[in-house]
Amino acid sequence: MILWHNPRCTKSRETLKLLQDAGHQPAVRLYLKEAPSAAEIIAVRNALGVTADAMMRKGEKLFKELGLGAADEDALIAAMVANPILIERPILITDDKAAIGRPPESVLGII
Repeated sequence: MILWHNPRCTKSRETLKLLQDAGHQPAVRLYLKEAPSAAEIIAVRNALGVTADAMMRKGEKLFKELGLGAADEDALIAAMVANPILIERPILITDDKAAIGRPPESVLGII
């Protein structure tokens, strides 16, 4: 179990605490410092069962600055690789499933 985590994010901190309180110790990946590769993003997108658009922070100023509103999957994935701040957070990843912790309780369904 891996948590793509941003310690500055309230939802990310709440999700980590929720998991720990439930007796789980996920490996924490500070994805802003250790950016995921395109292959990792694609694998997580597939585990989430969503499009790349659904795993992006569309409210980020950078999303608008890069003009990603009408971008295709490949462009969105490339943007997340180059700018991991665009990845929605937190994301809990298990062997074959993933969940975005918004709200934090949504990750409980995959553990």
